[in-house]
Amino acid sequence: MTPPAAALPAFSAYGIELEYMIVASDSLSVLPIADRLLRGVSGEEAGGVNDACFAWSNELALHLVELKNAIPQPRLEGLAAGFQAELGRIDGLLAGFGARLMPGAMHPWMNPAKETRLWPLHGREIYRSYDRIFNCRSHGWANIQSMHLNLPFAGDEEFARMHAAVRLLLPILPALAASSPVAEGRAREALDFRMHCYRFHAARVPSLIGRLVPDNAVSRNEYEAEVLAPMYRDIAPLDPGGILRHEWLNTRGAIPRFDRNALEIRVIDVQECPQADLAIAALVSAVARALYEGRWSAAEAQRHIATGALADILLACIRDADRTLIEDADYLDLFGFPQDRCEAHELWRHLLDTCAADPLLSQVCPAPLDLILSSGPLARRIMRALGDDFAQPRLHAVYRELCDCLAGGRLFMDS
Repeated sequence: MTPPAAALPAFSAYGIELEYMIVASDSLSVLPIADRLLRGVSGEEAGGVNDACFAWSNELALHLVELKNAIPQPRLEGLAAGFQAELGRIDGLLAGFGARLMPGAMHPWMNPAKETRLWPLHGREIYRSYDRIFNCRSHGWANIQSMHLNLPFAGDEEFARMHAAVRLLLPILPALAASSPVAEGRAREALDFRMHCYRFHAARVPSLIGRLVPDNAVSRNEYEAEVLAPMYRDIAPLDPGGILRHEWLNTRGAIPRFDRNALEIRVIDVQECPQADLAIAALVSAVARALYEGRWSAAEAQRHIATGALADILLACIRDADRTLIEDADYLDLFGFPQDRCEAHELWRHLLDTCAADPLLSQVCPAPLDLILSSGPLARRIMRALGDDFAQPRLHAVYRELCDCLAGGRLFMDS
């Protein structure tokens, strides 16, 4: 998002970023032509395309294109249709290259060691540095597509409350949004295999990611001293030119972007169409607001829960998504859940029901959330559609249907 002129109050605006794969129209294999797509629109070797409402860009891998609303929006209403229209423009341009867009958080048969091509134009020195230090030709770098949800804050008090709320909510996001159960042509050990891979992609410098769930922080000064400063210290021997010495180097599941006064949530797989993405964004934002306002628990109680306990729930949800058994009664109590154990989908049903009056949920189509909570997240629906058949023809058929869902703006049904 373009930074606003002044800090926006919490929940006064929203920023959405959606990432998609460019694939060949016939084979559906990744096609590294994002530079040609963007050059064809802008007429120059730029890193992105901007208009008054939406922006297109690339990050790292040349087969990826990212869309975002160019400025924070006070309402989610209309954003799904806006994103869908932009996708139509992109698919129209890609048709000239024999290409189209594919949704989902991972390409199902890409071999990143052989097929990764890094962005060669504006900003390439950043990606070359990442590649030199971490080797970006892996799933955790080159084969991950997500939705980033940006929530603004103004000042330390709002940051502290927002950070506590999002930190508590982070572990159960894969139960709602997992869409990456297949990689390199086979079912993987986690329904959110994107996040499984993401956990290890900066392993050479562990301070960049911590335990994925961020530790508690109550001010910008504290965060800079306890999170950013150790990161910059640890990366310095590998990055003597300081190219990566920016707050976006932080790879935790949610990171404060103090440069634009927003908290950026990264633990949400991209879905089959913007209608589904925006419905998830609305529910996540509504629950975050309820936590922020202390509907079920005070901010101090939310901050008190140990990072390790949250990380354990997140890892379980990365693996089992909606069917994760949550037995941490203290965690559930912070959401006002009336029992001391449940499956993750039951907790999400409780959260949807108790936040039903939030205006955000009236601004998006309810069908995606009904589908997710009745039939499971997209990853589970993909697995049911595949059955036991992971041969190329079946994979091709299912993922072509997903491409058609993206192009048509409709939900993926597995039956």
